[in-house]
Formats: sequence, structure tokens, C-alpha cells
Amino acid sequence: MEAGEAVALPDAVRDSLGRPLRSLRVSVTDRCNLRCQYCMPEENYVWLPRENLLTFEEIALLTNLFSDQGIDRVRITGGEPLLRNNVAELIRMLRQNSRIQDIAMTTNGVLLSEQAQALFDAGLHRVTVSLDTLKPERFKALTRRDTLDRVFEGIASVGRVGFTGLKLDTVAMKGYNEDEVLPLIEYGKQVNGEVRFIEYMDVGGANDWSADKVLSRKEILKMVGDHYGKVEPVEEVSSAPAQRFRLPDGTTFGIISSTTVPFCSTCDRSRLTADGMWYLCLYAKTGLDLRKLLRMERPREDILSIIQSVWESRKDRGAEERKELEQVSGRGRYIDIERLRQDPHLEMHARGG
Repeated sequence: MEAGEAVALPDAVRDSLGRPLRSLRVSVTDRCNLRCQYCMPEENYVWLPRENLLTFEEIALLTNLFSDQGIDRVRITGGEPLLRNNVAELIRMLRQNSRIQDIAMTTNGVLLSEQAQALFDAGLHRVTVSLDTLKPERFKALTRRDTLDRVFEGIASVGRVGFTGLKLDTVAMKGYNEDEVLPLIEYGKQVNGEVRFIEYMDVGGANDWSADKVLSRKEILKMVGDHYGKVEPVEEVSSAPAQRFRLPDGTTFGIISSTTVPFCSTCDRSRLTADGMWYLCLYAKTGLDLRKLLRMERPREDILSIIQSVWESRKDRGAEERKELEQVSGRGRYIDIERLRQDPHLEMHARGG
């Protein structure tokens, strides 16, 4: 293919609600070096067996199969993806697929300064860093680790090595960090990063999620508007989970409001766990074992057919169903803690959040 030549992308297979298969989140490990209260509050878990983890070659092969069905965006996740040895090599392998137009990574940033250059050199397009607080003591209380300085170093390294499009993901929680909404926006300006506030979601974590801890989109917008003045929505056609807004000075920020204002109708994302389970929704309770199909050496055409068939029958709208359950029954959690402990795949850190 000549330099600059446009890549012909296949028509995306569509599910039963007409949603295309376009974005794949790939977890490379279920392990993490933090213990955030809303995600991995316990020190020890039942980890996925090492021998079950997909090799980089298997991940690349599956990604190629998904790209045949329309996938053009991949996000590398964990757990903490930078704990996976030499993950930059996986980026190099994925870049060999010209149909993948965007490869991003979500990281907690602790190991980022050490690996940013290798990731950039390997061809990673964008980085998102999870950052819930700017306060060291608060960070330590949330994560049980005293590593906020390393996160700041990681964020600084992003621009230094050449990345653009930095995003900072903040889980917004009442009683924890609602007083940092404005400081985080100001910090984003300093590091040339766009902050995305994520409503506290009822997904895994063996946590004590409750609706009264959710800092809603409506409340965030009021706080920001009261301080900065008129906040305008950014008009764009996008299936991205964040709705973006613009401040009077041109600064943009996003809000992912899947708890109070679900966006299931436009969701084109699915998730591949580190051991090859394919989940059609963040809230899904069951998945398809693609690792088994690979290691049985099923023909490529068979696996392609299965992926197409499964997506075409997809009806998932987990965030909407969770909200309906809360409104109708007042039930506190979407998945009970005992079931979470029985199946590690139901935890956020195992399926890539």
C-alpha cells in the first residue's frame, strides 16, 4: 500500500438494535498495583491462571478477526496494563493491522514514566490516565498506595515523549472528591489534557456502591457552570462514551454518565478479557470463550462466523437495565457480592472497565 493511501474498512456487522461493532477493549492482565476502593478494594483476589492468559500473538490474531468484522479502534486496558511484561511489543503487533485506525491505552500512570517512550516508539496513538484526586493523602486513602507523585511523573512524560490527545479519567464520587472537580479541570489545562468525569458505576469491585454516592452529570455541570460561566455542549457525531462540553475560554471536558443517563443505544464497544472471554457489555454476566476456540485450532472462518453471529444477536443494554432495576425495585446492586466472588470475570479489573 502506498504511503497516505486510504485503507478500505469493511462494513461493520450490526447487532439486533443496529449498533455497529467498531470498538474493542482488550485487557492484557487482571492484576493491578493499586487497590482503589471502587474497583479493587481487597488486597488479594482469585487471579486468572497465568497459563490461561492470551499470548500477544493470540491477541493480535483475535484483533485481526475483529477488524474483519468492522473493528477499527482498540483500547488496551487491565487491571493495570503496564504490569504486563513488554506490552509495547503488543502495540507493535497491532500496528501491523492497517485497518486499526486508533490504538489507545488506559493506565493508572504509576509505571507510565518508565514506559512512555517505548509505547510511543511502538506506535501507541493515545494515552488515558486515571486520576481521581490531586491530594496525596486522599490518593493514599483511596488506593492504599503512596504513589501519586509517580502518577504525576507519568502524566508529565506523555507530552514530553510526543503523545497528543491526553485524557484524564476521574471517577466522581460524593463524599470523596466532589470538591476537586474544578481543580482537576485546572490541572488538565496545565498538562494539556482533557478531563473526563465518570459517574460512579455499579459494576463489580465487591464494593459498597450506592446511588447516593453518585455525583451526577447534572450536578457536575452546575458546579462547573457556577464557577466558569456558560458551559456549552460540543456538537459532534461520536459513539465515544463521554459527552464533551466547552468552557467560555475554550477548555473542553467530558462526562461519562452511564449511571444517570445511559447511552446504550449508541454503544459500539465490546470487551476481551486477558484470558480470552468476550463480553458484549460492561454489565454482561456471561461471555464467549474465544481462547478455547483459538487453542482448539478452529478454522479462521468458523471463528469469524461465530463472532458475527454473536454480535448480530446482541441485545445488551446493561446500563439501562441496571437503572430500570434500581427504579422499579430499589435494589442496591446490579450483581450481588457473593456472585462477584464466585466468578472473577464479573469484576471490573478482569474485564477492562
